Amino acid sequence: MTQTLLDNDFSKVTSITLSPKNGTELFDGLNISHTHCEAKVSLYGGHVLSFKPSDHKDVLWLSNKAIYQSGKAIRGGIPLCWPWFGANEKETEDQKAGNHGFARQLPWKIESIKADENGVTLILVLTGENQHPLWPNAYKLTQTLFFGQNFKQTLAMTNLAPDDAQYCAALHSYFTVSNPSNISIDALTGLNYFDKITGSSSTQQQHVSCVGEIDREYHSSEKMTIVDSKWQRKIDIISSNCQQWVLWNPGVELANTMADIHPNGEQEYVCLEAANTNWQALPAGATVTIAQEITVEHL
Repeated sequence: MTQTLLDNDFSKVTSITLSPKNGTELFDGLNISHTHCEAKVSLYGGHVLSFKPSDHKDVLWLSNKAIYQSGKAIRGGIPLCWPWFGANEKETEDQKAGNHGFARQLPWKIESIKADENGVTLILVLTGENQHPLWPNAYKLTQTLFFGQNFKQTLAMTNLAPDDAQYCAALHSYFTVSNPSNISIDALTGLNYFDKITGSSSTQQQHVSCVGEIDREYHSSEKMTIVDSKWQRKIDIISSNCQQWVLWNPGVELANTMADIHPNGEQEYVCLEAANTNWQALPAGATVTIAQEITVEHL
């Protein structure tokens, strides 16, 4: 059953139920319609599923076989990786961690929804304590999402515990593309990177190929531009307080082993993630913020 949460001259926001094509549960979500864009958000994971500016294809890719189930991450959109990225090296046989932390696998709450002629601003909140033995601190996450002609995402992390903590994080954006072979990201050329597949570090000497399997952490906080030569559009991504860009595509062989990627789905996206892949300080009582801004334009 849908419910209208906001309706004015510029926009309409309704609650929706995300019916799983693959999974066993129903999740609450939001459908956002504005003069400048359409968007969809899952409250499970505080997860942006879709952002479609007027006169553009969707900027984000979402798998047709995404699993909507507690304890599983939704494949596509912008999953949040927090409070660690990838595997947690502190994991033991008795204390399993799983990849990318727990923020993307918990229900978030709506704090506010506002809209004006420029766009819709949605604030989501997640609070907890003793969420995991490897990260027991009390915390509050505040995610501010702006949907308009462009998209802005801010994640504020507050350590509510008396003890200092550390975090890793990524805004794990799946960008819809015509095909990874049609993509160029010139700003990656010349950057140092760590290749997670080979376990080695190098410098990007030539234009990077976005055709998978590829999994690299590029050491840069500079603006990135994804150019799609077939669709004749570019996507600009500006990050804030993020030290790396993670470039990922599983490639055909790996994707075929992943139950939540539909056939040939890996040929429809490239992940370019604003991230802090190394542990960062989150002092007791302090708030640290990371952010990204995404703009799409026709060439």
